[in-house]
Amino acid sequence: MQKIFAIGDIHGCLDKLEELIEKISADHQKDQLIFLGDYIDRGKYSREVVDYVINLKNNFQNLIFLLGNHERMFLNYLEGIDEELYLYNGGRVTLLDYGIKSTDLPQERKKKIPGEHLRFFQSLLPYYATPDYLFVHAGLMPGIELDKQKIDDLVWVRWDFIDSSDDFGKIVIFGHTPARAPLIAKNKIGIDTGAVYGGKLTCLELPAIKFYQA
Repeated sequence: MQKIFAIGDIHGCLDKLEELIEKISADHQKDQLIFLGDYIDRGKYSREVVDYVINLKNNFQNLIFLLGNHERMFLNYLEGIDEELYLYNGGRVTLLDYGIKSTDLPQERKKKIPGEHLRFFQSLLPYYATPDYLFVHAGLMPGIELDKQKIDDLVWVRWDFIDSSDDFGKIVIFGHTPARAPLIAKNKIGIDTGAVYGGKLTCLELPAIKFYQA
């Protein structure tokens, strides 16, 4: 049986990511590895994390990369949109990683991003569905069909989703909202355990519901 491994918010914590990947007992040819977004910001090694996950394609044949609110903010910043929001949410360290200055115009900002990295950010998916699970960065707005969900809700929603007992049709696997331990409910499993805040970086193995941490 194919296994699915979902990894929560990394936020530039390269050492924890490397340790976690070493712990995962996955078949690199058969099993699926899904990242729930927030690769960058706040931590020290955002650029290096992006390099690392891109290079995982040399080993893992079945990779899925989702969009987090921090990648959403970063892409907006590169276009000159909501700049203060991004800086307030820990974006300065990522800008420094890429040599982007506050005085740079949008066209200058994008030129400083390696082409492979920019394509990576632009290719991130808002969600990913399997027959049994729905993977998304933050969650879903209750009462709204999946194809009508707004991207900003998919990457930003918090308590409206977490406190909901709605049946979303599939078990929702999400990150975004840090907790000391994974959240396990009938309709959802949350795996952001605050790696960048001194907590663990968590991976969930499905369908076994087995956790790996670094």
